[in-house]
Amino acid sequence: MRTVLVALFALVFSLAGVSAQVTLPVRFTAFAIDVNNMGKSHSSTIDIQISRWSSDAERDALAKTFIEKGPQKLLDALQDSKPVGYIKTTQTLAWDLRFARQNVLDEGVTQIILLTDRPIGFAEARNQPRTMDYPFTLIDLRIKKDGTGVGKAAVATKIIFNKKKNIVELENYSSEPVRLNNIKVEK
Repeated sequence: MRTVLVALFALVFSLAGVSAQVTLPVRFTAFAIDVNNMGKSHSSTIDIQISRWSSDAERDALAKTFIEKGPQKLLDALQDSKPVGYIKTTQTLAWDLRFARQNVLDEGVTQIILLTDRPIGFAEARNQPRTMDYPFTLIDLRIKKDGTGVGKAAVATKIIFNKKKNIVELENYSSEPVRLNNIKVEK
């Protein structure tokens, strides 16, 4: 495992006002490729639906909770927040997305950042393996003007605020994020 210093998570909490690039509700499909260090690689089609954007007030409350009280309280606050949409694969039930923001990047590409808790099955909760220390899912989508794009998903992630360096550190349980290819806006 490696610790990744990422400006991405900081971006989650610093995105300016939500632009009107992607109109809601919106549904995306993507081809997910999981090339991890824990056995075979997997691939699947996923569906992501966003029904609302997180407000500035929600963003500020989550950022304050994280910085002042730590990742466990951030997880609690996320789990208590109103869903913004859902994500599912062809082999799983949908689970709620808890945070969604968008930002227009260069050349009209829209970045969509999604943050949620990770679904945890009964056996995992009962046995309490090391994966329980990685409760977050962070997704970064890059959508072009034509409604296609790519992305990455850190599915089992630990989030820590390093006060000495004033940075957010992400540690993924696997060594590679899930790659999201062939993202398409569904009409």
